[in-house]
Amino acid sequence: MPEKSRYLRGQKIYPTPLTAGMTVDQMVDQAFLAYNAGRLQGACRLFVEKMLEPDVTVGMSLSGAMTPAGVGRSAIMPLVQSGFVDWIISTGANLYHDAHAGLGLYMHRGSHELDDTLLRKEGVVRIYDILFDYEVLLSTDAFFRRILEEPPFQKTMGTAELHHLFGKYLAAREDELKVKDTCLLTVAYRAGVPLYTSSPGDSSIGMNVAELALREKGPRIDVSLDVNETAAIVYDAKTSGGKSGVLIVGGGSPKNFLLQTEPQIQEVLGLSEKGHDYFIQITDARADTGGLSGATPGEAVSWGKIDPDKLPDSVVAYLDSTIALPILTVYALTKHQPRALRRVYDQKDRMLKGMRDAFTRKARKKG
Repeated sequence: MPEKSRYLRGQKIYPTPLTAGMTVDQMVDQAFLAYNAGRLQGACRLFVEKMLEPDVTVGMSLSGAMTPAGVGRSAIMPLVQSGFVDWIISTGANLYHDAHAGLGLYMHRGSHELDDTLLRKEGVVRIYDILFDYEVLLSTDAFFRRILEEPPFQKTMGTAELHHLFGKYLAAREDELKVKDTCLLTVAYRAGVPLYTSSPGDSSIGMNVAELALREKGPRIDVSLDVNETAAIVYDAKTSGGKSGVLIVGGGSPKNFLLQTEPQIQEVLGLSEKGHDYFIQITDARADTGGLSGATPGEAVSWGKIDPDKLPDSVVAYLDSTIALPILTVYALTKHQPRALRRVYDQKDRMLKGMRDAFTRKARKKG
């Protein structure tokens, strides 16, 4: 027989029929063979086989209303506790709504077909098919405003320190009530995982910070510190002989903030670097609209965000994050042992100093 084309060397699409009692990893490996199921299988394998190696620092970006849908507690918290995610950039809304459960306030399943005028009259707020009492917002606002008046907050800080302090106060509340792991803020605090927000004013947390600013109280958010700290995390990972991987859930500003770490290092600071090593994105955004949310890893290469030599180690799965991320989480927990916690929050000052020193040396050489 003539030799087969090299294009026909991929896995034969002849899956074992699904059976009762199959595990998630078995289903992904055996039945997710093409289209976006195939892309999700590729993402799961890339995550487990390469991104979770001990020398890889994994950053996650989080957009979309994930914590209201329960994905924070069901999927992101286990990833953090297992050492599978080392630092996170999230919308402020995800962290604000995440805090509800930490305060004993909950959301409920509902319907997307309800009369919103009627809901408004009854004091019910809707996020698609998620419903909650308007008092949940007022109670959460009151909590944040109360602790934002505490002495530790009366200074200039980045969002990592802001959220770390939130987690500290909520963790103390957990200890008093003898409960544990009520929300991502407390889990990240205990694991030393820094939580950044790319647009600090664009959430109810930012709104409450602004209310205190009118009374000349509360923190002053240093967004430049966030830019430099996140770049320093990546720079330290690469210059210490390791690698950097990104897990992008959705798109938007958190995706850009995660990826701009490399242009900050290369383009702005002028330090030698090639880009992130591993790239996984779960998105429903199209590339042809020109938006950042749908921009491909190939396009990111042109900006220096992704190492061109590592482009084969990138996967985009066009799927609903509320479906794909829990599947990826269970796959990883099944296939890979927990990693030692990197505790990036505890090291961020050292990392920033290392990048600043390298930048200073570079500037001196240039005169």
